[in-house]
Amino acid sequence: MSRLNKLKEFLASEPDDSFTRYALGLEYAKVQNLPEAIATLEYLRERDPKYVPTYYMLGGYYREIGQKEMAQTIYQAGIHVAHASGDHHASSELQSALAELEDELEN
Repeated sequence: MSRLNKLKEFLASEPDDSFTRYALGLEYAKVQNLPEAIATLEYLRERDPKYVPTYYMLGGYYREIGQKEMAQTIYQAGIHVAHASGDHHASSELQSALAELEDELEN
């Protein structure tokens, strides 16, 4: 059974498990299905907006498909969520990604 199918199976048995949904989104990206990766992580962001790892990866996927303004919005939201939850490491990573992206947008 593929990793993708195994994650789908896990998610079917526990549809509210944020980690499994996050892992599924990453697995979609790994098999080059960015639209499904984005949809999966957007669903997670809607259902569990405090799940901080979502923002870094989702922003990166938007960036990868050329939707840089959306990536910027996602990174900014993630910084707010990470800061509010006291996750300084994630906040720092998101700020770095945002700064890098803003450099791209200026050039």
